[in-house]
Amino acid sequence: MSRPTPPSYKTRNWPGYNEALKRRGSLTIWFDPELMWEAKPTGKRGRQPTYSDAAIQTCLTMKLLFGMALRQTTGFVESLLQLIGLGWSVPDFSTLSRRQKTLAVDIPYRGSEGPLHLLIDSTGIKVEGEGEWNARKHGGSKRRVWRKVHLGIDEKTLEIRAVEFTSSDIGDAPMLPELLAQIPPDQEIGSVTADGAYDTRKCHDAIADRGAAAVIPPRKNARPWKPDTAGAIARNEALRATKYLGRTIWRKWSGYHRRSRAETKMHCMKLLGQRLMARDPDRQVAELQVRVAVMNGFTALGIPVTEAVG
Repeated sequence: MSRPTPPSYKTRNWPGYNEALKRRGSLTIWFDPELMWEAKPTGKRGRQPTYSDAAIQTCLTMKLLFGMALRQTTGFVESLLQLIGLGWSVPDFSTLSRRQKTLAVDIPYRGSEGPLHLLIDSTGIKVEGEGEWNARKHGGSKRRVWRKVHLGIDEKTLEIRAVEFTSSDIGDAPMLPELLAQIPPDQEIGSVTADGAYDTRKCHDAIADRGAAAVIPPRKNARPWKPDTAGAIARNEALRATKYLGRTIWRKWSGYHRRSRAETKMHCMKLLGQRLMARDPDRQVAELQVRVAVMNGFTALGIPVTEAVG
């Protein structure tokens, strides 16, 4: 029996999406002369901060977009301010490094009308360590140091609504309740889609507590759970459906294929760099959050609308 021919897709809004791609290279979407550059008085004793969090985040955004070191970032922002005729002072590299450790990054998102359909996934990202060639050439350590990025993505707008950053020894499933906790309580969640690694009691219970439907394929050797919670009951129904319909039909019926959009978003994150430049864990968190803010900024400019044509 021959395999079915996969459908081809066509972008229906190509002119608008093309303009959005061009605008991603514009500095005007990252640097606003109207932003509050100087920090407000904190009302506490001691030295007051000179620069606002928005100023620090703007500098770190430039650093991330152009792959520069901290000193190069300072020079770049200084030249940019001179070109637009602003006499603002620029934080030096030590100030950027110090403030990055405690920076509260503002991650914008537009939101969508109706219930939120959340796509959950995780990936690994390198933070330090010698390259394979160097280790093979000079006999250095072959140990790689990785961190894990856990994302919750709005299926409709493709914006990142929740993010967690952990060490590589933390599993995927324990972080799902943490991701759901980042969604405001007044935000209705329609469904949560994730892969089979999240087929645990805690994940199903956390999803049921938010009144959402879990689109998680049961494990191949899964057995029914004791129906003592709403999450266990919903999971047992999914297990019966997969056995009755088959896993392939269940995936189409439940819309599980939507999870591929989360994998695409992970690929987009890696396009901003295969590793994090910061070495301190707190600074790594801020660097990752700046990445998320940049990605949401890109997404807000426009996303492709594709349809199957064959």
